[in-house]
Amino acid sequence: MIEILSKQTVKPPPNSSHPRLCHLTPWDVAMLCPHYIQKGLLFTNLPPSLPLPLLLTTLQTSLSITLQHFYPLAGRLLTQKHLTGDKVTSLHVSIDCNDQGAEFIHAAAVKITPFDFLSPGKDIPSFVNSFFPLNGAIGQDGHSSPLLSVQLTELSGGAVFLACCFNHVVGDGTSYWNFFNAWAEITRTNSLSLPPVHDRWFIDGENPPIHLPFSHSSQFIERFFPPVLRQRFFHFSTESIAKLKEKANSEIKTEENQNENRILISSFQALIAMIWRAITRARGFPPEQLTSCRLAIQNRGRLRPPQSPAYFGNSIYTLAATAAAGELEANGIGWAARQLNRAVTEHTDEAIRQKLREYHVAPVVLKLTMFVPKSVIVGSSARFDMYGCDFGWGKAAAVRCGPENKCDGNVSAFPGREGGGSVDLEISLVPSFMAALLLDREFLDSVSGTIITSSDLT
Repeated sequence: MIEILSKQTVKPPPNSSHPRLCHLTPWDVAMLCPHYIQKGLLFTNLPPSLPLPLLLTTLQTSLSITLQHFYPLAGRLLTQKHLTGDKVTSLHVSIDCNDQGAEFIHAAAVKITPFDFLSPGKDIPSFVNSFFPLNGAIGQDGHSSPLLSVQLTELSGGAVFLACCFNHVVGDGTSYWNFFNAWAEITRTNSLSLPPVHDRWFIDGENPPIHLPFSHSSQFIERFFPPVLRQRFFHFSTESIAKLKEKANSEIKTEENQNENRILISSFQALIAMIWRAITRARGFPPEQLTSCRLAIQNRGRLRPPQSPAYFGNSIYTLAATAAAGELEANGIGWAARQLNRAVTEHTDEAIRQKLREYHVAPVVLKLTMFVPKSVIVGSSARFDMYGCDFGWGKAAAVRCGPENKCDGNVSAFPGREGGGSVDLEISLVPSFMAALLLDREFLDSVSGTIITSSDLT
């Protein structure tokens, strides 16, 4: 169904000047087990004046220039062992910025139309996975695999899908989309208005390198293999989300809002509260079963002083709100949203610094199995500038993500294409739970424009 036509290595321009070694923060080292970030954009209206050979050459040339700015992506991970006598006592992982290059793949799936690819109102077809490179790769694999791999796939009718796969050790979703937008801007204008900030952030008194208290990577590396999942995109219009926000705020107990600083549930907190409740019902948990909703949240704007929006690296934590299934159902959207709101509000500069102090007492590498049981895990962000990623070919028709970092209960957030605060969510559930979700009245009342047929419910 898809044919790989070529693979090339793209390197920064010769004689690029930058530091050779990039030390990693605790937030970076924690990403050695998670898979690569995999996202991509579908373009359906390429200009007739841009034949495919010219498109490929243009993208490879602009990627080389972009790697000059985002030079860690052209390197490889490097692990150094620290010895006490003859015994390995710790490991230090960094990025060797050796300009070894990124991977550029050209593929074709000319029998697949954009409509087939998007499958509106249906589960995401399995063939979409082949539009993304480095499937199965985790952060640790960046010692030998490229830290960045891109794939341009031709579809029927002149459409193309441009996927970008980015080692999570190098950076988070903000860094990912800053890179993707920078590549687009350089392709379009041959200039870059917002260069990345490469000074990795360390807490006061924390001196790199970070040492992991292990003698071998096998002591902390874990590869996660999810069960069979159904995955589907759902659209939530500006109007639908506004109704959820109004409902959530109206349900908050009066006494909580008599404080001088009135609690205000955000649009996204209201939306995710509804999703948490709906997925919990779909799973059929008994009332006493504890369930968590986990949110990936940025640190950049919460630190004092704040980090630059262009900070390149990881600067995120995962927060959790936990409740019994019966409690979650009985108390309504407002109460569920309040639990999420409290977790977000408490994520302050001091809270972030305290987490880092605790890390140094017991360093940890994140594993997806730490979060999976009974959880809803929310990643990505509707605030990322995905549809502003302008290569000069017009606005993307859609954004999609690859198969990795998925588990039962995974929710990935994207801005709606029409803007205005609309949101798309990709939800991954085991088949029986997805079938139950597609019958959930509260959920269906909030979804905009989804077509559900009887065959979807089995």
